[in-house]
Amino acid sequence: MKVSCGPNSVPVLIWTLAASLVLCSGLAATENNKKCLLLSESLSERKVLSRLEPLTGKNFTTVDKNYTYVFQLCGDADGVKGAGVIQKETGVKKPKIVGRYNSTKAYGGRDWVMLIYENGEGYDNHCSNDNRRAIVMISCDRKADKAQLTMIEEDVVRKECYYLFELDSSQLCPVVLSHISTGTIIIIIGICLLAAYLIGGFLYQRLVVGAKGMEQFPNIAFWQEFGNLTADGCDFVCRSRPREEVPTYRGGATEPLDEEEQEERDDHLLPM
Repeated sequence: MKVSCGPNSVPVLIWTLAASLVLCSGLAATENNKKCLLLSESLSERKVLSRLEPLTGKNFTTVDKNYTYVFQLCGDADGVKGAGVIQKETGVKKPKIVGRYNSTKAYGGRDWVMLIYENGEGYDNHCSNDNRRAIVMISCDRKADKAQLTMIEEDVVRKECYYLFELDSSQLCPVVLSHISTGTIIIIIGICLLAAYLIGGFLYQRLVVGAKGMEQFPNIAFWQEFGNLTADGCDFVCRSRPREEVPTYRGGATEPLDEEEQEERDDHLLPM
């Protein structure tokens, strides 16, 4: 059978390779998740682990006093076989395994997960339970660009001793669905209608009617009259005192008075 590679077959080949890469990455992610062996296999705990899938395959490090702690989700922390959390002491070459991912417990809420690694290396006769145990509290933090690991405490006093860590990550945050209020929707619709009215009216006045200048504005006579009425109403409601009428100027008579009228007007000036 002869296989031809024409120009049309190139896009098909590219899409096939892309789909294969996506499927392979999905299978790899699933395999990473399954590396964590639960002490008591349950669907709910496995579902909690699936939420942490974006964090798999990464080392998270924190320093506390003379110790460096390395945590990896469902993988070998700092390359140590089977270790989910290790403790490295300054000046000591061999790290101690704090917890193993083949002995995992997982509990979760809406924006947090508590991951427990059991069966770490034994204590030196100062804790009632034989082996170390790591508890990692993974919480949602939308401001965290990179997941940050923090050592909270090492409890060797209680009966159940443990190492407590905190990991803040934005990968664990639930998706926030934006809700638009009814008022916002009404405002958006009103703005769209107003824009359609102005643009459509402008084009009609310019292209069909042939208007120029301010006459291109749709229904300009109506809006001018509406503006005048609005201005009058605002002036009537908002002014604080009545207007003072401007006094009108009354000019004197231009014609000269008669002598008799002049004498009559001057009579009251004579002494009685």
